[in-house]
Amino acid sequence: MLGQLQDTNARWIAEQLVSMGIKPVEFASVGDDATHIASTLERLSSSVPLIIMTGGLGPTEGDLTRAGLAQALGDAIVRDDRAYAELDAKLRARGRSMTDAQARQATRPAGATCLSNAVGTAPGLHAVLPVTARRSTPCDVVCLPGPPNELKPMWTSVAAGLLRPPPGQVIVTRLLTVVGIAESDLVKRLGPLMLRDRSPLVGVTASDGVLTIRIRCEKERDAARSRALVEADAAEIARQLATHVVSDRGVPVPAAVIDMLRQQTRTLTTVESCTGGMLGQMLTDVPGSSAAYVGGWVTYSNEMKTKLIGVDPDLIAEHGAVSEPVARAMAIGGLERSGVHAALAITGVAGPDGGTPTKPVGTVWVALANRWSIDGPITVDARKLSIPGSRADVRRRAAGAALAMLWFRSASGSQPMDQSMPRLLWESASLAPSAPV
Repeated sequence: MLGQLQDTNARWIAEQLVSMGIKPVEFASVGDDATHIASTLERLSSSVPLIIMTGGLGPTEGDLTRAGLAQALGDAIVRDDRAYAELDAKLRARGRSMTDAQARQATRPAGATCLSNAVGTAPGLHAVLPVTARRSTPCDVVCLPGPPNELKPMWTSVAAGLLRPPPGQVIVTRLLTVVGIAESDLVKRLGPLMLRDRSPLVGVTASDGVLTIRIRCEKERDAARSRALVEADAAEIARQLATHVVSDRGVPVPAAVIDMLRQQTRTLTTVESCTGGMLGQMLTDVPGSSAAYVGGWVTYSNEMKTKLIGVDPDLIAEHGAVSEPVARAMAIGGLERSGVHAALAITGVAGPDGGTPTKPVGTVWVALANRWSIDGPITVDARKLSIPGSRADVRRRAAGAALAMLWFRSASGSQPMDQSMPRLLWESASLAPSAPV
């Protein structure tokens, strides 16, 4: 609630619910206050038959999920003997004895049941809020631990079996990952496909230059027909957006780039200045990335650019570190020193200071040195970006733009890059044809 932690459970739980034909309608974040938790349960249960809660089941004074649920039920909190015995056995196996604080985890509202936690020490809870003057139907409340490594196994082994999906309800979804196009332009291109009263429903979200198109069909009762409608929309979107579509299965851009390089049996290195290794991190976050990504350099200072990558000091003196010639030299130096097929280079002014009238904060050059065989000719493309936002925004968006650049180059195959190739978001200079080295 204070912005110190990020909720990463809600999205995962929503995905599980949708796969079961259960449509989430609201997310609510509640502070550590039993009365507020109880009032939120009362409000939500008056309009929905199922509430999933996470967190607040631990041993501290701030873990108030049990107390809030007890208030909503009008119950006292009691010790659960089975949960107590399981917790005691776990602690003894670790050579520890039960404390009063830990014993709190083995308590529950009298009308609730405990759900076994195979990984952690805090059991989950299940209760049913009964029909009242404000609640026309009973409402299931399932409380799960907050740590994802405990929540997910409990969901699979216990919680999912408690749910009662609507009979015949079918929800089919599809995600497409799109780069190199602004959200407003995408909406214009897709036109009628994005009308809010059609089925399937097509929506879009944007994050750091990457668009995620969501296709959802839930009005059809026949699963095969729903899938066919979603597939037809996905195919039409892919036709209209062409190489802007990085994945028609929601695969993130770094993973899609790695997969394409692996399919092409090509390798990649990176040379980063203002992004400080962020591009390399994005790539190495992908399992199996070592099959295509060999590693890279963080050349933050001019000295590192000249000593490690071989950038001519005269280029830096004449044009500055944030310039097209230096970006090109960084990419070529990385390519030649690593012996790979492609090298991405990034140099820019991330801010908040360091900008000048001619190179304001957000000015970034990305360059790609590419060859289709290790002994083949090298071409180099460089693009100037003017990226808005904070320092963090500039760095993330620059790294993402570099990946988009590589995606477009790789997706085009060995054909020469020309004016028909897509521009990058935030690109402020016209795209020139690939220049041979």
